[in-house]
Amino acid sequence: MPKPVCHLYTPLLAACLVASGACGAAAVTVQVRDGAGQALSDVVVYAEADGAAAPKTMRAASIEQKGLKFIPLVSVVQTGSSVAFPNNDKVRHHIYSFSPAKKFDQKLYSGVAAAPQVFDKAGTVVLGCNIHDKMLAYVKVVDTPYFAKTDGAGAARIELPAGKYVLKVWHYQAAGGATAEQALTLKGAETVLPLSFTLTLKPAGAGADAAASGSDF
Repeated sequence: MPKPVCHLYTPLLAACLVASGACGAAAVTVQVRDGAGQALSDVVVYAEADGAAAPKTMRAASIEQKGLKFIPLVSVVQTGSSVAFPNNDKVRHHIYSFSPAKKFDQKLYSGVAAAPQVFDKAGTVVLGCNIHDKMLAYVKVVDTPYFAKTDGAGAARIELPAGKYVLKVWHYQAAGGATAEQALTLKGAETVLPLSFTLTLKPAGAGADAAASGSDF
């Protein structure tokens, strides 16, 4: 008998294979707003399995330097993934992180001369440039392959196989570095009502201070 085919993105496909081909998944939709009711983009939404080892489906990521900015501002990767830092500016950059989850220092370079970094510890990594102080970016490293970022409408969607999870919601400007969370039990392919979260943000500019001090949020 032919095995069932999972027409889903790679992390879920891996989970289906681990489950001996069983491919019953639920689509979980999340809406995130700030305290004023405005939609929040660049919010990291991830689901951690309760009491079960998550499949390792690391995907390499890239954070570009262009226009004296890190692009994207926020990235999310599974623990053990590598991240490349191509410099597509006409000037050289000296990128670094003081964050406990990943400390590194890449001297002045241009083009693709910088070697990719492996992010092997869960946590929040704040990136900066030693030459251009206004350049900041954030990497959220999570111990799960089930993650997404909210779009401009503050919405994100994650496909999850049956099981018990803790759904977590993180934003780089959340007051006190707080991560909102909610327990979730899924029985398989089912319709899950949209989940709503409201995050209180800290004052603008506080992120720059945290990056300079090496805070891990």
